[in-house]
Amino acid sequence: MCAHVLVAEDDEMQAELIRRSLLAEGHTATVVHDGGAALDAVRRLRPDLVVLDLMLPVVDGLGVCRALRRAGDTPVLMLTARSTEDDVLLGLDMGADDYMTKPYSPRELMARIRTVLRRSGHTAAVVRAAGLQVDPVRHEVRCDGEQVECTPAEFAILLAMAAEPERVFTRRQLLECTRGIDRASTERAVDVHIMNLRRKTEADPRKPVRLLTVFGVGYKLSGGRG
Repeated sequence: MCAHVLVAEDDEMQAELIRRSLLAEGHTATVVHDGGAALDAVRRLRPDLVVLDLMLPVVDGLGVCRALRRAGDTPVLMLTARSTEDDVLLGLDMGADDYMTKPYSPRELMARIRTVLRRSGHTAAVVRAAGLQVDPVRHEVRCDGEQVECTPAEFAILLAMAAEPERVFTRRQLLECTRGIDRASTERAVDVHIMNLRRKTEADPRKPVRLLTVFGVGYKLSGGRG
């Protein structure tokens, strides 16, 4: 059940912990740290689920949840340090699909996410970007309609990049995508994975038009969705 999850959490350490847990579960994740950025990310990325902290700056979690419910039915799992019954009911009344109070265990959070995704009828969708089709269920990649054989680490990197085309990923961020797949990987290994992916997806790997180097930062998948 691979999903694209938006994490809206102003505590950067908590956000990173959630992001790593999601990647370990096979999901892709986007992290934002305020409510305004969360609403913008939902419009741009159309995530399968939003993990939403109640106490966000700019727009608080209740405001974000209210706006999401007016716009559509994106599932929301709300997180908060508040634990009174009134707070829980208020979050649910605003449209949250589930509610967890801090502190919580990452394992319980991942179990709740799986439950919300199942209840919402989520099935892993084929991710399309830059002429690529990445199918997380069949574990298949197609480039301009032709099937491409990828290693598990290459597939994980390509799935993350295809979920957010035009986003610049650092080597460390791409390395995190392979955690649990290739434990011996280093940031330099990411360069090798990108080089191999270029050989498989670019007409001329020496002059890539999809998998581009952003000098001094990392890599991005260029070409947009579709």
